[in-house]
Amino acid sequence: MWPFKSEIKNAGKPVHVIVAFGDSLTAGYGAGSKESAYPAVLAKLTGKTVINEGVSGETAADAPKRLQAVLAHQPQMVLIEFGANDFMRSMSREQAVSAVASIVDAVQAAGAVAVIVDTGGPGMGAYSRAYKQLANEKKALFVSGILTPVFHKRGYMSDMVHPNAKGYEIVASHVAKQISAYL
Repeated sequence: MWPFKSEIKNAGKPVHVIVAFGDSLTAGYGAGSKESAYPAVLAKLTGKTVINEGVSGETAADAPKRLQAVLAHQPQMVLIEFGANDFMRSMSREQAVSAVASIVDAVQAAGAVAVIVDTGGPGMGAYSRAYKQLANEKKALFVSGILTPVFHKRGYMSDMVHPNAKGYEIVASHVAKQISAYL
């Protein structure tokens, strides 16, 4: 069930520029080329400008340091995808969620729709639940489990964690379906 546009802060305005802000899954690690990363595929699917601000290895805790560069693009929507590196490094989930909350606040203060993009995947359930709750509290859009359709499917994965080009096409399609009503 889609939330009503009035329930999502800053929704209802035209979206021309989307920034995908995240880690290696946003950067497109394993895709083979930038054109095969999910933000590039998302741009083709939506007809919007999608700027890839993904950095491999980045944690949610480190991400706020790059926030001003992200907002300098003057986006109307920001896709926030962090947490997997925090999880894999056994860092504090509370610190990751707090960092994502501060990113959501800054994105919304800049007038953009904040979209929390949940990776899903094995072991990430506590993050998924926390991010969904955070999205509800902050009136942000929540995109669930982007890796769920591709994880453990060898034909869609470049390694144990990252999709390949075919996998990123599925990820982009999943994201596009969940944000389309807000574009």
